[in-house]
Amino acid sequence: MTKLLLILLLALPRPLPGPPSPAVPAAPGPASAGPGVPVHGAAGLRGAPRVRPLPAPLSVARWWDPPPTPYAAGHRGVDLSAPAGAQVRAVGPGRVHYAGRVAGRGVLSLTLPGGLRTTYEPVRPLVAEGETVATGQVVAVLTEGSHCPGPCLHWGLLTGEDTYLDPLTLLPPPTPRLLPAAAAGAP
Repeated sequence: MTKLLLILLLALPRPLPGPPSPAVPAAPGPASAGPGVPVHGAAGLRGAPRVRPLPAPLSVARWWDPPPTPYAAGHRGVDLSAPAGAQVRAVGPGRVHYAGRVAGRGVLSLTLPGGLRTTYEPVRPLVAEGETVATGQVVAVLTEGSHCPGPCLHWGLLTGEDTYLDPLTLLPPPTPRLLPAAAAGAP
C-alpha cells in the first residue's frame, strides 16, 4: 500500500516553479463560489473545453501579481515565454472584443462565456472584431516588443470592465498519470 501511494504521489504533475498565485477575490454573480472561497477564472467556462494559449510546455516568465487597489502597481496577467512567431490560440470559445494596436503594440481581446475576457499582447491578430472563435483556434501570432527581457506573451483575464483575475486558472486541470512500479524506483 505504501509503495502504491508513493507511486501515485510521484506521478502527480509538478506545479510550475515560482510563487503561488494569490487567491482570486470573489467575483460578483454566478462565478462566485461563496464567501471565503477562491474563485477561479474558469468558473465562467464550466463545461466549455479549454486549451493553452501557446504550445506546451508553458514557461512562466512572470507570474500574476494583482494590485492591492484597482489603480496601484501590479502585474495584471502572466507572461509566458515563447519565440516571436509562435501561434496564439483561443483558450475557450468566444467572440473577438478588440483586435488592433494599443500604445504601439498589437492587442487581441476575446470575450468568453460568462462575461470573462482574455487579452493577448504583443500579437498580430488573425481575427477581426465581432468574429466568433472556437476553442484552440489560432487567433494571433506572437510579435516582438513585449515588456519581458525576451519574447513573451502577456496573457490577461478580466471579469467585468476592470477586475483582473489569474489567467492560469483558465488552463485545463492536469491529468494524473500512473507510472509503472519499475519507473518509480520500486523493485
